[in-house]
Amino acid sequence: MKLKKIAQCVSLALIAGPAFAQDAQPAKVERVEITGSSIKRVQAEGALPVQVITRAELDRSGISTVEQLMQTLSVNGNGMDNLASNADVAAGSNRGNNGISAANLRSQGSNATLVLLNGRRVASHGLNGGVVDLNSIPLAAVDRIEVLKDGASSLYGTDAIGGVINFILRRDFTGVSVQGVTDTTEQGGGNVIRASVVAGFGDLAKDGYNVMASVAHSRSQALRGDQRDFVNTFQPDRGLSVDTRGTPYATVFAISSVRTVLSSRNAAGALVNGTGPTQPGTTVAMNGINPLDLPGQAGCSSIDGMAAYDELLWATPAAKWGCAWDTGRAAVLQQPVENTNAVGRVTFKINDSLTLFGEAIAADVKSRKTFSANQISSSTSSTSPLFNLLYPSTGSAYNQVFNALVALFPTIEENRGQGIAYRWRCMPCGPREIETSAKTDRYLIGGEGTFKSWDYKFGFSQANSDTRSTLAGGYYFNDKFVPLLRSGLLNPFLLAGQSQSAEAMAALAAASATGTVLYGGKYTTNQGDFSASGPVFKLPAGDVMAAVGVDIRQEKYRFNGTETDLAVRNNIFNAPFDAVNNLNGVKRDVRAAYAEVLVPVTKSLEVTGSVRHDNYSGFGGTTNPKVTFRFAPVQEVLFRGSYSTGFRVPTFSQLFFGITESPYSGKDLVDPAKCPTLIVSTATGCASITPTILSGGKPDLGPEKSKQSSLGIVFAPTNWLSGNVDYWDIRRDGTIQSLSLTTIVANAGLFPDRFIRDASGNLVSIDTRWINAGETITKGIEVGARASGNLWKGKFTASIDGTYLIERKSRILASTGFGPNEVGTFSRLADVPVRWKHAASFNYVQGPWSGTLTQIYSGGYKDAVLPGVANGTVVPPNWSPNVKAWITYNLMLTYTGIKNLAITGGIKNLLNTDPPFSAAYDSNTGAGSSWEPRIADPRGRSYVLGATYSFK
Repeated sequence: MKLKKIAQCVSLALIAGPAFAQDAQPAKVERVEITGSSIKRVQAEGALPVQVITRAELDRSGISTVEQLMQTLSVNGNGMDNLASNADVAAGSNRGNNGISAANLRSQGSNATLVLLNGRRVASHGLNGGVVDLNSIPLAAVDRIEVLKDGASSLYGTDAIGGVINFILRRDFTGVSVQGVTDTTEQGGGNVIRASVVAGFGDLAKDGYNVMASVAHSRSQALRGDQRDFVNTFQPDRGLSVDTRGTPYATVFAISSVRTVLSSRNAAGALVNGTGPTQPGTTVAMNGINPLDLPGQAGCSSIDGMAAYDELLWATPAAKWGCAWDTGRAAVLQQPVENTNAVGRVTFKINDSLTLFGEAIAADVKSRKTFSANQISSSTSSTSPLFNLLYPSTGSAYNQVFNALVALFPTIEENRGQGIAYRWRCMPCGPREIETSAKTDRYLIGGEGTFKSWDYKFGFSQANSDTRSTLAGGYYFNDKFVPLLRSGLLNPFLLAGQSQSAEAMAALAAASATGTVLYGGKYTTNQGDFSASGPVFKLPAGDVMAAVGVDIRQEKYRFNGTETDLAVRNNIFNAPFDAVNNLNGVKRDVRAAYAEVLVPVTKSLEVTGSVRHDNYSGFGGTTNPKVTFRFAPVQEVLFRGSYSTGFRVPTFSQLFFGITESPYSGKDLVDPAKCPTLIVSTATGCASITPTILSGGKPDLGPEKSKQSSLGIVFAPTNWLSGNVDYWDIRRDGTIQSLSLTTIVANAGLFPDRFIRDASGNLVSIDTRWINAGETITKGIEVGARASGNLWKGKFTASIDGTYLIERKSRILASTGFGPNEVGTFSRLADVPVRWKHAASFNYVQGPWSGTLTQIYSGGYKDAVLPGVANGTVVPPNWSPNVKAWITYNLMLTYTGIKNLAITGGIKNLLNTDPPFSAAYDSNTGAGSSWEPRIADPRGRSYVLGATYSFK
């Protein structure tokens, strides 16, 4: 029938991403299982939006990593799920994401997207404990990838809220295939190489067995901020500057606990240690003074990476004489990752009714997070190794610094000989580096076959992710490092062209803590499952099909934050140890049963119902149904829709991690109980504060729930043109979230228990730990179109696949109203919800040649603004409230004219388009200063060359 042929093309091509749609051809008519259903059926019969990406499509597109694949999917959101967005310091809920790449379907978050390997679960990352690291997927052994763009808790249980990604490995492979791919950037940095060998022998149908193995190695190199011109956080004319005065040439501060050179006297003549001096004829007490910025001095920009601190943009008048340092340029834009993986699979055909198999998959993923050198700040805390840290009057630079200060602030002459309190970016210390090694594996034995008219399958598996992070540079032992500072041997006041003494550098090297273990975690999933599907009885319109299954698994997690003993941990400055999160071992048991029934109501209407009941130790039971329909009133049109409920249980880390304390380093925070405007100013109660931010686990968390619905139409008016439109709506309540600091402060009245105060009522800490709170609603439309035909002497395929976000809104408590629509607006939360994303492609094939031009588009949005712009203090001349759309083009060419050899070459980011400018700046983490790493790829133009040679 015409519709069956059209539906086959639609289900495999149109609904597939356009960058891959050109390979879709009508499949052989046989019953197979598609992600999202346990009932085997002819592929064209499915009603769910499943995107299928084949091996050939991956190779021809020059995709070298799974992360690159996710960048081409319009259904994937813009979260902190890639090697660029979590490349710098990670805070709060993003701690432990070292080296992780993750999926984020329909912008629901990486922990609400289920990742499967051959239809079964794999272990979550050993440090994160709740997200599967896509770097561990053996891409070389992948046969195809199925992306289900719908909720699926009625079949798979927890986490399948945004959708499911199922990586299906090659089976029954014979011969040898050798592949090599290079992806080299034009500007240097961020290069990717991959090499693999896949081999197999034994024809399952003829010989009754098949043995397959693959080995692959890939390496993604680091990309530094100073390797890209678009990274520049000093653009005050566009509303962006840096809020850090931890500079390579130190900034001088007055501190309250000790008399320093900046101590001043109040109107009564009493010495005030914590208040800086005033210029003659002025009343504003200055603090955070950098001598280079003072009149007659060399200027902030005399030191590479420094510039004047913009007190107007940051609404901090007292910082007029400060310098700042470009943390964005110092950051690594993309973490380096090295991956070695192997797959082995043995399959035996016992008889026509039973096939047994064993499978082993292992990966060793090494990543290195490199970020800015440590900031050294004189501390007023008696527990800090830098308590009352002062540069001594015997230091070689003392007179140089003091004389520059006293020239503008003559009243501090009486302080000559006092120490200098300071904040310094320790460039001689080198960048901080953390190396993470993640060893993942899964061992599976199982079988599948038929009994009478029913198909069945079963399996027993164990999956592990054993991960460890180690200090790899930039960290030092206090007992050796701090004396270098107090003695002045390590000099924080070096002018351009000056360098530390050989003695200082030798002593610094001797203090290194490189090689010290930070922490480690291991996640284990033991699973047994059985399912069967087949016809139950016949109706006039066809067979009623059913499936039943059981799923039993145990999940275990341990986190070793105390492998390094306490004395050593306390002796390393600023190392992010997580001893507070130490877990000797926690576990939970999951028992689930599910059923699915497909009813052909008429020849043109098919209804499918499914339901799953899960019982979790510690939470109890939950039952989640799903109903879908497929209606084809005429051959050219197919209607489809679904309704389901879903759930997500808290991860072990969300439940059981301890409380992590992180000092707030920004200067834009006020006490909401004392400052109604929430804006730093000279008004009473509106002074800048730096409380401790608390993050970590909450053992009283419960599961969150969701409701999903969709309605779509697939149309094929001609044999060469087809399209689809699918509306979807996801509602989650009791959402497990770590509310942003901005949200908590803005709604302080709703969360009084989150503000911890001392006996005098001063705000000392803010609790941002996980909470079941409120509700989120996300609505969108997924659209696609595909056209194909003859052109000149070849054939063409043109396609587009896009996602339009209609609405995303939330309320933080059930008793409050919903906030405004967040779509198209910057967010510091995990996802930037742009209005429109698409991937469009044009493919042309003639003889042995095939070429594809692909456009990747991510829409613009309303930008973040710094405090001075937000409160109207300053309007930068070139400031724009909008971030432009991110548009890139890839051009790939494949030649298969040589026997057994396929050669692919091409250019990614053909026009060498820089990421669009963004004024967003995160003073706590530093990632993404002047651009948005959750959306854009910083690599620029790159050249791809790959070859695959097959031995039969």
